[in-house]
Amino acid sequence: MARTGTIRKKELNSQGLAEKIAKLANDKKAEDIVILDMRQMVNFCDFFIIATGTSDRHIKAIAEGVDEGLNNKGNGKSRNLDKSGVLLAQENGAWVILDLGNVVVHVFEPRSREFYALEHLWQDAPRLEYKISRRKKV
Repeated sequence: MARTGTIRKKELNSQGLAEKIAKLANDKKAEDIVILDMRQMVNFCDFFIIATGTSDRHIKAIAEGVDEGLNNKGNGKSRNLDKSGVLLAQENGAWVILDLGNVVVHVFEPRSREFYALEHLWQDAPRLEYKISRRKKV
């Protein structure tokens, strides 16, 4: 007797999701990407991803790239940027937060990243090692 059923898409664990988000941000040319393991530090998420964009447009493109990349992969973890899940911390777009449940993404412009200093604030959080390669220009 043949077994029938639906094929379920593989859900990412929070570390896999954090690594995928870092790659998506890298694909949009985000700079200085850091993944902080927050599991022993806070109870509201597992990982922070902190990245820098060069302008308000670049910051928005990084956030949209992450959102679209997650939606296209069908893992169900992302929400449309026009709905909930994103906060603009400043009107000029100097900081965008994507709250994806177990992973919180912070995309800053350089001065805001330095001012808020999340890496310093959470300096006891272990950094997750990940490999992201930049495409070489030919």
